[in-house]
Amino acid sequence: MTTSSQKIWTKDFFSISFVHFIVFVIFYTLLTTLPLYVVNDLKGTEAQGGLIVTSMLLTAILIRPFSGNLLERAGKGKVLKISVLLFTITTFGYMWVEGFTALILLRFIHGLSFGIATTATAAIAADALPAERRGEGLGYFTMAMNLAVVAGPFIGLTLIQFMSFYHLFIILSIFMIIGVLCTFFVNVPETEKPKESFQKRKLSLDNFFEFRAMPISLISSLVAFAYAGIVSFISVYASNIGLGHMSSYFFLVFAVTMLAFRPFLGRLFDQRGPKIVILPCLFIFSCGLIILSIAESGLLFLLAAALIGVGYGTILPCVLSLAVQYAPDSRNGHATATFFMLYDSGIAVGSYILGIVVSITGFSHMFGYSAILVVITAAGFYFLLNRSEAKEKVRLHYKKADNR
Repeated sequence: MTTSSQKIWTKDFFSISFVHFIVFVIFYTLLTTLPLYVVNDLKGTEAQGGLIVTSMLLTAILIRPFSGNLLERAGKGKVLKISVLLFTITTFGYMWVEGFTALILLRFIHGLSFGIATTATAAIAADALPAERRGEGLGYFTMAMNLAVVAGPFIGLTLIQFMSFYHLFIILSIFMIIGVLCTFFVNVPETEKPKESFQKRKLSLDNFFEFRAMPISLISSLVAFAYAGIVSFISVYASNIGLGHMSSYFFLVFAVTMLAFRPFLGRLFDQRGPKIVILPCLFIFSCGLIILSIAESGLLFLLAAALIGVGYGTILPCVLSLAVQYAPDSRNGHATATFFMLYDSGIAVGSYILGIVVSITGFSHMFGYSAILVVITAAGFYFLLNRSEAKEKVRLHYKKADNR
């Protein structure tokens, strides 16, 4: 996969994006249906249903720091095939689960392969893109994940109305077989590295994290923290304000506006730089949260969805692109792992803390506080970007001085 070509939609990029999409469709389908499975079929409690959701995400977060090193040592192509295959085998495992203990153990195992597979797909996608169009290309790539947010719950909640969970698990497993086959269409040239370089290398934090990608990844975690309130509570909030019948349309409008604006904003990111795109999108995201906090009609509710689709839907691929750009090409697996570890942590911690905030202040205040957090995040990003630009100017100044 060469970056000399200016084409984005190569066979490799399309295939890896499709694998990414299928994995996340399975993830979000199970995320929305397993709590129902625990309560209705396994006769568990709502608390156990919630634990089933968080357990997979927890193990995905824990494995992320190790996945970058695994990609570097074993090779991205090999790790991709093995991790997607393990994800598929675990998906088949749901058909034979008969108790809560077995289910939560399966979820922990599923989270391991999920964390590695999604790190591999993102790292390979970054390699597949020309550097000059990486922002636009990663925008298309992360769109697969955003579309899965809509497709997964829709598929799962629709199918369980007509079939048992056992048959749902069969269908999801078949989807994953298709995903495994698609991994063989991805050509991943591996860079040969001397084995002695790994033997002599001392164990350090660099084996697990890419510190050059850490600041921008922290920005992504704050954005994810604010977005966690929407993922976790939008349906409950809609019911509380008398708009429960419209909750299913929220992510549909989100997806439509994201699809409409992301190609243009991705190109703008590559041509004009991150500041001209990310700062306005953070402001738009904040406005969407404010409107959501005061929504009393379906029009305002869906307007908030549209603004959040444009704002939040654009931020994720842009900051992912920056995280990859800040690291050398040989470390893009570590940069991707660092980014998603902090992003997932933002979602997990945000869901928990914002749940406490909701219980104390209510939904409207929670979304309002999230909007304030996004504004603070914008200020932090502005400071970070100015500091990076200043360092780059100093570096170029000394480089010119040395060449004289």
